[in-house]
Amino acid sequence: MTDLLKTSLSRRAVLQAATVGAVGINPALRAAVYAQGSDKPEKAEVKIGFIPLTDCASVVMASVLGIDKKYGVKITPTKEASWAGVRDKLVNGELDFAHVLYGLIYGVHLGVSGPKKDMAVLMTLNNNGQAITLSKKLADKGAVDGAGLAKLMTREKREYTFAQTFPTGTHAMWLYYWLAANGINPMKDAKVITVPPPQMVANMRVGNMDGYCVGEPWGHRAIADGIGITAITTQDIWRDHPEKVLGTTSEFVKKYPNTARAVTAAILEAGKWIDASLQNKLKMAETVADKSYVNTSVDVINQRILGRYQNGLGKTWDDPNYMKFYNDGAVNFPYLSDGMWFLTQHKRWGLMKDHPDYLAVAKQINQIDIYKQAAAASKTPVPKDPMRSSKLMDGIVWDGKDPKKYADSFKVRV
Repeated sequence: MTDLLKTSLSRRAVLQAATVGAVGINPALRAAVYAQGSDKPEKAEVKIGFIPLTDCASVVMASVLGIDKKYGVKITPTKEASWAGVRDKLVNGELDFAHVLYGLIYGVHLGVSGPKKDMAVLMTLNNNGQAITLSKKLADKGAVDGAGLAKLMTREKREYTFAQTFPTGTHAMWLYYWLAANGINPMKDAKVITVPPPQMVANMRVGNMDGYCVGEPWGHRAIADGIGITAITTQDIWRDHPEKVLGTTSEFVKKYPNTARAVTAAILEAGKWIDASLQNKLKMAETVADKSYVNTSVDVINQRILGRYQNGLGKTWDDPNYMKFYNDGAVNFPYLSDGMWFLTQHKRWGLMKDHPDYLAVAKQINQIDIYKQAAAASKTPVPKDPMRSSKLMDGIVWDGKDPKKYADSFKVRV
């Protein structure tokens, strides 16, 4: 807080602001509250794990730009090797938060993807921006999209191997949904393996898989290296789909609610900064390309974050539904229906034996109250309804109203 602010705010005003919390307070008062009132973060420094992917950007930029300090907390991004490693460090407390797969948090909460622990989603970090890559060898045989892949697999019988990044994660669910929509049962007609995101390209180069689903920049990297083609982007599977989240444990949120709110607000503001201009996006690409973060060349990152796509077969296009970090706040709200969707797919693919109480689980995990407070602090618009409706690639609408019926409605499932 500046000296001017210190002199202009009385102790009484600060205490009055503190008693009503961060919601609805003017910015000057709010800054004072974060600095010395009841809203002061309980932890001055936090570790946030991330995997080398473009969509770690809002976490990284909140730290690099010093936005975290505005909210009274210091964010230290820590680079992790795999999603399983992120899971373990979240569960055992080595990490305070993580840039993490939506479905990983839900899987841990229900005990279907490792140790069972009550978990929390504070916000959605980004929409869109993942892709399914097929090897150039498959593309040369006509498998340039889902229909072509299905024909090839019928014509040339062998074991086809596809990679995702974590069994209950987003990339697994996008891959399975796309395969199934093209009549391929991922659990019966193919072999599916788990590979950490930064290792996808190297594994495809040596022939360990026929295709994979991962976040950028590892889809574009395969094209740049001439070993793969983009068969479909995930925004063409589900436009404006939820992707990574800011995740932590329920225990952490209960123990450090002010810290959870402050970190959420800082990352919201960082997402707003990224989406604000072309210049900011390019600055972000330069920053996260560094070896400390994603460790790749800037040109592999900066095209697709601007919506400039190429598929590796000569086709180029501008996609308005590229990776977004804020989009006037539309990206970040932790919709209950988004979390519930992952549960329907976990049930569809046999990761859960029985139907859970979909809505109850989502309400346990998604921290809507803390998000609303952080949104107020960062001046982020909040939707009226914690559920939303979306139409996926096959025309099926998901609105969260009857999750059991939805999960059981798919022809291709376990």
